[in-house]
Amino acid sequence: MIFHDLSPDQSVGAILAHSLTLGDRTLKKGTVLEAATVQLLIESGINQISVAQLEADDVPENEAAATVAQAASGPLTRTDTSFTGRANIFSETDGIVLLNPERIQTLNSVDEAMTLATLPPYARVRAGQILATIKLIPFACARTIVEATQHIAHHPTPLITVKPFRSRHVALISTTHDEGQNNTKPQEKLSTITKNRLTPLGGHLTRQDNIPHNKAAVAEAIFQAVQNGYTLILIAGASAITDRQDVIPLGIKEAGGEIVHFGMPVDPGNLLLLARHQACAIIGLPGCARSPKLNGFDWVLERLMADIDISPTDIMAMGAGGLLKEIPSRPQPRHRPKPTPHAPIAALVLAAGQSRRMGTTNKLLSSVRKLPQTTPMVRLVAEAALASQAHPVVVVTGHDAPAITKALEGLAVTFIHNPDYQQGLSTSLVAGLQALPQKAAGVLVCLGDMPLITPAHLDHLISQFNPVDGRTICVPTVRGRRGNPVLWGAQFWPEILSLTGDQGARTMLNIHEDEVWEVPFEDDAPLTDIDTEERLQSLSQDITRNP
Repeated sequence: MIFHDLSPDQSVGAILAHSLTLGDRTLKKGTVLEAATVQLLIESGINQISVAQLEADDVPENEAAATVAQAASGPLTRTDTSFTGRANIFSETDGIVLLNPERIQTLNSVDEAMTLATLPPYARVRAGQILATIKLIPFACARTIVEATQHIAHHPTPLITVKPFRSRHVALISTTHDEGQNNTKPQEKLSTITKNRLTPLGGHLTRQDNIPHNKAAVAEAIFQAVQNGYTLILIAGASAITDRQDVIPLGIKEAGGEIVHFGMPVDPGNLLLLARHQACAIIGLPGCARSPKLNGFDWVLERLMADIDISPTDIMAMGAGGLLKEIPSRPQPRHRPKPTPHAPIAALVLAAGQSRRMGTTNKLLSSVRKLPQTTPMVRLVAEAALASQAHPVVVVTGHDAPAITKALEGLAVTFIHNPDYQQGLSTSLVAGLQALPQKAAGVLVCLGDMPLITPAHLDHLISQFNPVDGRTICVPTVRGRRGNPVLWGAQFWPEILSLTGDQGARTMLNIHEDEVWEVPFEDDAPLTDIDTEERLQSLSQDITRNP
């Protein structure tokens, strides 16, 4: 291609090299100058213009781009009419785009004139979505360049294809530590979030099993799902999988399955487990699968729903680009405040309840033998909070407020009365949070009926709180079971303030599972609350036997 400065009458058939404005009309660069256009230039008083003229071996930009686009376009893709040296490739279906980054780099290295830009490998796409664009930089290029890039784009297979999502029935198994409790809200929320994930991928959640958290129950549930023809099983554990010898991996192996890979370099999503049972794929879900936000589980699920095999190598390759915590494309992106150095963690002691299960006794005023005998349990909790690093300590009163206040006489706590305590736990949370200083970085929500909690428990939870690392909800665990108190970062307070009725903040743990940091404890204090007279007597006897 040759560039000249010519008079308009010499430019018929040439390509305008630079845009020109003629009154209210603009001639764009790349315009092929026809006789009528040349006459317009002459009438406008233009004496000289910059043009490009093709040489014998040159291929015009639109033809060159279209040739390479058609070569690169594989099954379930289509090309559009090229324009201004650009040809786009689109998906004809919902699915996963497959391409080869090494071949793309090779194509782009042939000559700077020809460029190919694509979506990332394994990107999830919709029907009609653009997958790639081929752009010729100059107005034409040599035929040898077109032929070389065309060959790379098509051999041994077309460079860009789409694997469609396949409709399939999916089984969901969730385990629980609390077999005797009738709390279905976490399972219902997990079910809803899972259905919302599967539906756009062609999946149908048609089997759900809520089972005890042990390997025999896991193995039996897997066996039943496989026997009923399921080719994809999702398992949500009562606690996160921590090792190949944990309950869920052992249950998979007991059912006759094999562990393909455990762990992935994607955050959130690190604790994902991939397994197989003959033709059935099994995913041990990371905790973040309980959240609708994008996480590593989505990447694995999308590939499986498109019948794309996943190897350990594939999973480990997800690390480049695998930090998903703060990218804008995540649904419901987080807006976390910058941590303030040395910002305090407050403590909120909930002491407004009516103790209905204790009959006429206010359990918070009861004492547990040997702890010491004459100290009401609510005072033990308040003293533990005061002796910890937490500050300030706010006590929410409601039922029997004068007696609670008297029981805490002499302690440097702030009292907040909740006149709406009969409307449920949420009202005490709201009253307490509204009394906390705005500078606090987080709050420990302590229950007034947990007399075994010590300053050491609270300080350990505070030490694990780290907003920079995403540890913004710290939950104590004992043998995999979650307990109390829970430390909530300040960014969650507006959401807690919106709770109503007898909802506690714990209902939000499933929503924000990817921000939950489980803090293991060896003793049972985080699980020990007093709900009945029998439980009080039992605890007293246990302490007497084991002083």
